[in-house]
Amino acid sequence: MRQYSADLTPPWKKPKPVPEVAAEPGLVVEEPRTGFCGAVIRCEAGTVTLEDRFGKHRVFPLEPRGFLLEGRVVTLVRPSSAPVRPSRTASGSVAVPGARARVARAGRIYVEGRHDAELVERVWGDDLRIEGVVVEYLEGIDDLPAIVEEFDPGADARLGVLVDHLVPGTKESRIAEAVTSEYALVVGHPYIDVWEAVKPASVGIPGWPRVPRGQDWKTGVCRALGWPDNTGAAWQRILGSVRSYRDLEPELLGRVEELIDFVTAPE
Repeated sequence: MRQYSADLTPPWKKPKPVPEVAAEPGLVVEEPRTGFCGAVIRCEAGTVTLEDRFGKHRVFPLEPRGFLLEGRVVTLVRPSSAPVRPSRTASGSVAVPGARARVARAGRIYVEGRHDAELVERVWGDDLRIEGVVVEYLEGIDDLPAIVEEFDPGADARLGVLVDHLVPGTKESRIAEAVTSEYALVVGHPYIDVWEAVKPASVGIPGWPRVPRGQDWKTGVCRALGWPDNTGAAWQRILGSVRSYRDLEPELLGRVEELIDFVTAPE
């Protein structure tokens, strides 16, 4: 007896084939059943991990017709084993392969010290070069009024300043208020030092210790954590633990992004 196919579905009712898309890191898709939208950060056998704009992670199975890409149904597949160039910078911005650094703007971003400058470079360096923004450091905030006066910020030369431990009623807050203007923006984070803006979990410690008043804060941190009294080596250890914006506290992330937007604003 001749065997016939049991599939009696008319051709016009069969689902149309959808494109297969490699789940490359940085690809932004939506899982339609939950409405979760995020960028691919990891793709393993049978699953894909997405991260939304708030940093929340969700793991989904790689099912046929399981995702929306720019509103179109797609099937995500595991990428090939060939090395893939990162599609995101350390700050989370979309990478621009082969982009040349822009000629430096007249505008500047100032930070308090060398460690602040190195941390900003580690996370936002690619973005700053594309935008042509130069970061310099002050070695303290006391001289900021004179520096701002000499810089003479204007529409084509905006000045942004990042200050440590900027809380109401402090010397730092009074100086910031005195120099802020239409073309000079001073913002800050609440931490005693930029070290604290690195998440403890990224450094591998349970938390940043409290250092009694009157002690050098960095030296006190090293002693409380059982590290050698070498703040330079300690900073290299901390900086080496920072791989992307995910390793930094939101209070610093928001302020740096605000300064970049301010300095690069059109005339």
